[in-house]
Amino acid sequence: MSGFENYGEEALQIEREMVRKGFALNIDWADEVQLKTLAREALTHGLEQIDSASRSDDITGRAKADFFGLAQLMLKVMEDSAGEGIHTHGGIAWKAFSKALWTEAERLGLVGGHSR
Repeated sequence: MSGFENYGEEALQIEREMVRKGFALNIDWADEVQLKTLAREALTHGLEQIDSASRSDDITGRAKADFFGLAQLMLKVMEDSAGEGIHTHGGIAWKAFSKALWTEAERLGLVGGHSR
């Protein structure tokens, strides 16, 4: 579907929702430790939390599950756009969380050609 995607607009929409969920979760986008902890949780337990939250009335759990889902969309947009030779990124929240995700993925051996 080359030429039909507006990756920049998708990034803005995803980030807008990430910021909303981040507000509900009290995320400080400048707190690298908090972001790395959240990224580690997303990478190791994200799908479990999404599944669990879908059957729960816990507002914080649902916000976190939504946030993890948005993080997956963020990664998909970056991957798809890169496949078309387009570098897509959002604003402050997008950049801060994607940096934390990448750092934690490397630390966990999920990227970079080595596993633990």
